[in-house]
Amino acid sequence: MSEPQPPGSLRELIEQFIQQRFATKTEKMAQDDPAYLKLQAQFEPQTWLADAARRVSQLQVVTHSLKAIHPDAKGTNLYVEPQSLEQGDLVGSHCLPDDFQGDVVGNAAALDVYKFLKLEWKGRSLLELALENVDTLVDALSKEREEAQVWAQAFANIVEPKGAPSSHARGKQVYWLVNDDPTDNANYHLLAPLYATALTHPFHARLSEARFGEHAKVGRKARRDNAAFEGGYSDYLNLVVQKLGGTKPQNISQLNSERGGQNYLLASLPPNWISRDVTPPLRTESVLPRFGRRTPVRQLINDLVNWIKQNMKEEERRVQAGKAPRKTYQDRDLHDDLTAMLADELLMFTYELHRLRPGWSTDSECRLVTSECYWLDPGRSELDPDFATARRRSDWHEDISQRVAGWLKTTLSKRMKISLDDPAHDFWADRIEIVLRNFRRQLDDLQDALHDDDESLQGEPA
Repeated sequence: MSEPQPPGSLRELIEQFIQQRFATKTEKMAQDDPAYLKLQAQFEPQTWLADAARRVSQLQVVTHSLKAIHPDAKGTNLYVEPQSLEQGDLVGSHCLPDDFQGDVVGNAAALDVYKFLKLEWKGRSLLELALENVDTLVDALSKEREEAQVWAQAFANIVEPKGAPSSHARGKQVYWLVNDDPTDNANYHLLAPLYATALTHPFHARLSEARFGEHAKVGRKARRDNAAFEGGYSDYLNLVVQKLGGTKPQNISQLNSERGGQNYLLASLPPNWISRDVTPPLRTESVLPRFGRRTPVRQLINDLVNWIKQNMKEEERRVQAGKAPRKTYQDRDLHDDLTAMLADELLMFTYELHRLRPGWSTDSECRLVTSECYWLDPGRSELDPDFATARRRSDWHEDISQRVAGWLKTTLSKRMKISLDDPAHDFWADRIEIVLRNFRRQLDDLQDALHDDDESLQGEPA
């Protein structure tokens, strides 16, 4: 198929976009198919534009969003031009350039309308033209000027908040001291923080380039080889990757979806801080029993056991009532949250042991299996080239995931105390597999973070 000719007018650009959408939708349809004929009518330019002007109300272009604070939060999102913000000394959204990229939230099924508004004509997007009510866009939308102006205004309203300003019970609140006396409640202003999504996106791109770009890889290789290197490179130590939206990052926002839900959090720890409570795990073959004794971990295990038991009771009630078994979204959300928090605890446990003196696993009393030494003593690679080579060539990430998942299954099995011949065993086994599948997904995210740390420190996969 030949490339389409560049449009000679804004109207041609619009019709070209609509035609391409139609071609994609009907690529595998016969022209006499009733579904093809129905789509052909829907993608007639004026029909599609009228529908787009209606559906655009389901979207909002934003610079600051609420859903990233909590996926179930429903309230006001904001679109604020960076130039209108106070130009302070700290890094913030006011630092964004004039050509910054806004984010979009709302119904993912209407994102084709946003793609339409991102079309550029002579260096300016259709959204910019709509916001300024430029006649060129109005003339291109429809021959009926009144109709075209209504559509242009509808497209421009994509940056406006929906309804009256509001927060939500699942949003966050911060009491901010605005005067000198912290004992006087009247001296506090209640803030409802929003997520600076338009700032987060270029920040993520900049850090990703510093971590995985070719320049950074060459620089890290030069460091390992003790070779000269011009230009320098940046390392961001103890970086945390926060996943927003789980398996559906598009439910948070468009830009979050483009990042696969990844959002970087810079470390804000005291320098050279080492907890006095952290000691090398000596005289044991695995650290997982030690991990399981942590108070937050014990509580999460209790919550998972209670979740399984609650599902079993619900199943019994449904069977007695003659109803089919079900899994509610609330149930899935709960065990999603619990396994995510358990993976977070494992990440914190990992970094606590990473802060120990590099090479602690060489102690004669260290009996950890090799994969756990690779996992918990990465600093030994700087001291022991043979260890570094073996670690790099091993598949320790997968082994650790299997060991942790096995530990969780054993722990839950002991807590449930259900024998193989118990009538409830099959239901329990099904529920625990749901938990384990979700936990393995969380572990994959954790291992991605550890793998990324190895790449940033060593310049190549561990």
